[in-house]
Amino acid sequence: MKIIWSLVLISGLYGAPATKSYECTKIFEDRKNELLLELERIDEQKQSLDSLKRATEDLLRKKEALVKGKDTKVDQKLNEIRAKEASVKKILEENKKILDQIKQLKSDKVSQTFSKMKPSASAQILSQMPSADAADIMSTLNSKVVGQILAKMDPKKGSEITEQLRKIPEPPK
Repeated sequence: MKIIWSLVLISGLYGAPATKSYECTKIFEDRKNELLLELERIDEQKQSLDSLKRATEDLLRKKEALVKGKDTKVDQKLNEIRAKEASVKKILEENKKILDQIKQLKSDKVSQTFSKMKPSASAQILSQMPSADAADIMSTLNSKVVGQILAKMDPKKGSEITEQLRKIPEPPK
């Protein structure tokens, strides 16, 4: 019995540290496994993040190319609009010149008509018109003819037309 008791005592002395050592090793192994699992999870997240980053960069490049293409189209349209605008301005200027020529021809014709009329007949017609219109017509006539027409008019109407004639600028020579 002594032998058994010695064996129990010896195994108690040597068994205790072996159990603690086994428990520490087990804890370290468990912790190691947890850390390995965490490392795998972090690695998966990193791969997922890298994949997302590449996809985002690809999308950004595509969007930039699309915007650049649209910018080019906008620039082309803007150039077309500017060209059309210049063309319209040129046509507008030509139309204005033609209109001025037509007005001049019309004015010359009216002017010739009044200059060929007797001053008394011209005075009667011009007296019936608004002063501004009569002044416009008279501004195209020879000053001698204008004087004869004004002499045949009612003095009040003649003074109104004379006032309007003063407001009309002299044509450039």
